[in-house]
Order: sequence, then structure tokens, then C-alpha cells
Amino acid sequence: MNDRQMRCSRRKFLAQAAALTLASGVSASVDSPEGGSPTAFRARPPIPSRENRRPIATITTVYRPMSHAYHIAGRFIRGYPRDSRFHVPKHYVRSLYVDQKPDNDLSHEEAQVYGLRLTKSIADALTEGSNKLAVEGVLLIGEHGNYKRNEKGQILYPRYEWMEQIVSVFRQTGQVVPVFCDKHLSYSWAKAKQMYDWAQELKIPFMAGSSLPVTWRRPELELPLESPVEDALVATYGPIEVYGFHALETLQVMVERRRGGETGIKAVTCLTGKDVWKTGDAGRWSWDLLESALGRSETLNPGDVRRNVGMPVQAYPAIPPTAFLIEYRDGLRGTVLVLNGHIQDFCFAAKLKGESQPASCMFYLPIPPGAKFFDGLVANIEKFLEAGRSPYPVERTLLTSGTLDAVMESHYRRGERIETPELDVRYKAPADSGFSRGSPANPV
Repeated sequence: MNDRQMRCSRRKFLAQAAALTLASGVSASVDSPEGGSPTAFRARPPIPSRENRRPIATITTVYRPMSHAYHIAGRFIRGYPRDSRFHVPKHYVRSLYVDQKPDNDLSHEEAQVYGLRLTKSIADALTEGSNKLAVEGVLLIGEHGNYKRNEKGQILYPRYEWMEQIVSVFRQTGQVVPVFCDKHLSYSWAKAKQMYDWAQELKIPFMAGSSLPVTWRRPELELPLESPVEDALVATYGPIEVYGFHALETLQVMVERRRGGETGIKAVTCLTGKDVWKTGDAGRWSWDLLESALGRSETLNPGDVRRNVGMPVQAYPAIPPTAFLIEYRDGLRGTVLVLNGHIQDFCFAAKLKGESQPASCMFYLPIPPGAKFFDGLVANIEKFLEAGRSPYPVERTLLTSGTLDAVMESHYRRGERIETPELDVRYKAPADSGFSRGSPANPV
């Protein structure tokens, strides 16, 4: 049987299965599935019904296996294990707009199995052709897919353009609903700021960011509010822009809890190669903090970091050592070190005034296929949709979006220091940053 026949047969089977399961009316109003074993959800979860649930729209670049839409929207579509139970969110995906459909696209199969409404436009996903909103929330997931890069190496995901269309629908209907934007707002500071300003103008409940701030931490470190942070560092890996944003959010979710709250960023510098080690030796970033951060790593490659970095590891690029030097407006020093070949996780360390040892932890990311670090993000999105307000400030993501843009500009200019007067972004951190506690496993 050829691939096309297999796909068609599978779709026919899934459609028939969906009809039978949806007809059975598995309830979504409780966490344990009806009509089956409470432990079956790990291998044979029921298809959640829509009874007593509220509709949302998903606007995404691609819906393929392991994509962000698959993991985020998919948990609203399929339910997911949480607290050793089968958890069904109070919202369900009613409409799905997918911009690109590669060979491994899943959107049509998901639509057949779960009764999703595939649309050809963002406006239709939100209104179903009427003059009022047909959904009570929007997931804007502009990540993955085949999109161009600019001269600075930034991927030109259409998050801004899609937010503009969403805002246009809100203006036309005279209604607004909560909008979640995955990862940074835009590759461009000007566009990110406009997205934020639209939300402020129309009073759109707005949430954004990645899973790093809310994934598990080992140990479960949460700095007290008003902590006397003097210096902070994140050691990480990955592509500079794509994972650099994650690293900046890892740094920001910790340092925003410092004395006085967040005051913004004065300047950034992006260095590569031998300049990274030279600036460390010159005291522009702390070798001691790097040592503390690496002490939390579960993937540490034995040997000298200066020799290991640049070594190819699995699918990750063999890039030279890279440093983001971040100068905060209140004098705090922040550093991100991209160390491909030496580690493959996100580790944090900070010097606190009066403390002899740095505070440190690892941000734990259970690997695919489950990528359970999305559990914490989706749980917080659920809180957002239910309450109509973000559980943590969108200003964090506005600041990290602008910082990443400036970092990429510095990288493009071969290590030039970039002053950032526009990043005068001030906010207070929440008492509880909302990260996942306990174990990622769901034991029987």
C-alpha cells in the first residue's frame, strides 16, 4: 500500500472512530473520563466532549507532529495528563486556521477526529462569517513552518500581521476576547510594541511567552520578591534567536523579582568566539556564576568549556560560544551564554547581596514526544482564559522581545554595543511565578 493510500485509509478510520466516540458523549466537565478506566488515559484516552466547555480559535503557522500548535492547542483538543488524572480544559478549540500545510500536516485528521472547524481566514476563525465573535479566546501560535529570514537571521513569523487581523475583527465586532501569543511578540521591537499598544488601547486581555518560565525547576527555586540580586547568568544551548528568547525569559523570570522590580534595559552586546572568553577573563561576566549554573546541568560534557563549545551534538548547530551581555537600567548585570557542545539544558545562577553562595537551578524540560514542559504553559493559559487576565505580566514578554531584537542587531554588527532607550519597560513580578512543582510523571 502506498503512502497516499495509507493516509486515506487512516483518515477514514479516524473519522469513523471520531463519530463513534463523540456520539458516546464523554463528559469534559470532570477530570476523570466517564465510561472507562480512570487509568486508561495514559494509553487510551477518551475524546473529550464539548459539553459545558467554551470555544476558542487557534491561529497557527503549522499543525504538524511536535509543533508548538500540536503541543499547545493539542492539549485543549485532546486533554492531557495532569496531577495523575485525565484533565480536560474548560475551553475547546472550535476553529483552526493553519497557514502552511507540509506533508506531515495533521490538521485535517485532527478536524475529523475532534470535530474542529478548519477555516481559510483568521476573520472566519473568529466570527464564522457573522458580525460577532463566535469564540471566547484566541491562541496565536506563530512558531515553526517555512518562513524567510532577514539579514540579521531573524525568522519572519507573521505574529504581528495576525494580531493586526485579530484586532481588526475586534474593532468590527465591537468585542474583545483574551489573546495568547506564543513566544516573543515579534522579531521586531516596533511590531512587538504595537501589538502591546493595541491590547492596551482596546483593553484586550493579553498573555504571551514561552514554557521556560513555568516549567519545572531543579531545585524548586523561586527568589523572594525584593531579592538583592547583583549579578545573574543563564547557561544554555541552541540556535541563537530561537533558543536565545527562551534563555532571556529564563533570566527575566528570575531577575524581575529583584529589589525595586523591573526597570528596563539600558544596552545589550552580543559577542561570539574568543571574545566570549576574553570578556569573562576581564570580569564582564562571572566565571563563578557559570560554575554554579553548570553545577545544576544534567547534560554537562566533561572537559574544558572552551574546547567543548562548537562541538556538534545531535541536531543542534555547531556554533561558536555566544554571549549576551545585558545592562539593566538599575545597574544589574545579566548574562546569557550559549554553549552548544558543553550543555544541553537551561541553567541559572545569581549572586545575591550578603549571600556567600549563588542561588542556582536548572529549568527542567522533559523531552519529546510528550514535551511535558508545555503542561505548565497550558495550565497557565487555562487560568488566563478562565479569569480574563494573565497570571503574569505581558510586559515581561514585551521586554524580552525587544531585548532579543537588540541582541540580534548587535550580533549582525559583529559585537557592537546597542543602546536601548526604548526598553524602558517597568513592571512588578507576581508573588507566584506559576512554575510547575512536583514531578512531571503521573504515576498510577
